[in-house]
Amino acid sequence: MFTGIVTDQGRIAELEQRGDLRARIQTAYDTATIEIGASIACDGVCLTVVALGDDWFDMEISAETVSKTNLGDWSEGRVINLERALKVGDELGGHIVSGHVDGLATIVEMKDEGDSTRLTFDAPLELARYIAPKGSVALNGTSLTVNEVDGTRFGINIIPHTQKVTTWGVAKVGDKVNLEIDTLARYVARLQEMS
Repeated sequence: MFTGIVTDQGRIAELEQRGDLRARIQTAYDTATIEIGASIACDGVCLTVVALGDDWFDMEISAETVSKTNLGDWSEGRVINLERALKVGDELGGHIVSGHVDGLATIVEMKDEGDSTRLTFDAPLELARYIAPKGSVALNGTSLTVNEVDGTRFGINIIPHTQKVTTWGVAKVGDKVNLEIDTLARYVARLQEMS
């Protein structure tokens, strides 16, 4: 489990297509504190550490994961959002995030509002029904609050701090981002379907 509070920006150092995609990610994390088999959210996708070095970790990524996320767009040198898994007693500053991406949303508009940037996204119809004003979504692993919803489109604001400590500072119109809807919204909708 994660919170959607990004704690490092990693850089993709190597990509290799084996049976699965293998990615080496450079990090500022103290890799001596990471164990083989640990979960790290990479742009919001929960991946498993399979090898470690002094300033890097390797992940193996299945074809299924590549097909459901923006990881197929990864290239060497790309900077990504990272978050290590929660430990008992950690502060829950964002919202409960599983790292199981539901689909892709596309940035369709960006405009400055004061010091913040307002982004509008288009979500797949089957996921848009789970997105509610003042609810939470995880976008590329970042816990964000939804401002408004209009059909399949929804808006969020990115404050300057978030732009600085995540990859949102380099986002642009047309980018495909990993979307994880709020777990609670998914269960509420499922309960309503069963009633």
